[in-house]
Amino acid sequence: MIPGGDALLNPNKPNYVKRMSITLTGYSSTVEETDDTPFITASGKHVRQGIVAANFLPFGTKIRIPELFGDEVFVVEDRMHRRHSDKIDIWFADKQSALRFGVQKTIVEVL
Repeated sequence: MIPGGDALLNPNKPNYVKRMSITLTGYSSTVEETDDTPFITASGKHVRQGIVAANFLPFGTKIRIPELFGDEVFVVEDRMHRRHSDKIDIWFADKQSALRFGVQKTIVEVL
């Protein structure tokens, strides 16, 4: 077995640094779910597909949620209320999609 063999087979798939079981929720850019600048993240970026909010990871941290999103890479660019210190909130373009996503517990890979 070759260390890092998976990376050799698929050089475009980044290896993860850590795997953890996390509760995920969804949010959208509505006044009820955000502050007075619903389209700007806590890091100052505009919201877009692939943005997540997490209080326990630094801005810019990349994660994957393989059981739900395959190889899609998400980036921590937002924060949640401080009472949600151990959850990740995924940004959705509309409130209905965020509500449909609901609350799910799954494995997250920190890249």
